[in-house]
Amino acid sequence: MNKVLKWIGITGSWRQTSPEIEERVRTEVQKIISSGNGIVTGGALNVDYQAADEVLKSKSLNQLKIFLPTSLEIFTAHYKKRVQEGLLTETQVKNLITQLTTIKELNPSSLIENNINTVVNQDTYYERNSEVVNASDELMAFQVNNSEGVQDTINKAKEKGIPVKLFPYDL
Repeated sequence: MNKVLKWIGITGSWRQTSPEIEERVRTEVQKIISSGNGIVTGGALNVDYQAADEVLKSKSLNQLKIFLPTSLEIFTAHYKKRVQEGLLTETQVKNLITQLTTIKELNPSSLIENNINTVVNQDTYYERNSEVVNASDELMAFQVNNSEGVQDTINKAKEKGIPVKLFPYDL
């Protein structure tokens, strides 16, 4: 197992995406993985999901760190509740839960659960953003419509002196 050279945080808007954004995320992640670097992300829908999916396809799970705001069990329950509320589709949630569960089974050290937090909310998401930044040497941000969560991560990276590569999108 080769040692990862650098860890690149991937952050992005989970609410909205486009084929252009997905293609860019996947292309950038492929470059990062093939150059011997690793991916750090937050386990959310869209950008985080796409980044983790590319790492899974490459079978390079030693080059992946996913930080969750809670345990996988609490995170899963939260997302299932979002389906019942009509905010997310059953397919989106099923795919995300399957992905995270698979990663945990294949390489438990790739999935970092926060076993202290008992709820998923803006505070725990922003705390998770801090964990992503703290584990990263650089940050790549795919920001749609000036997303506040992505901006939070960008601000934390800049405060820490981590280089940020921003891909802004208006949808």
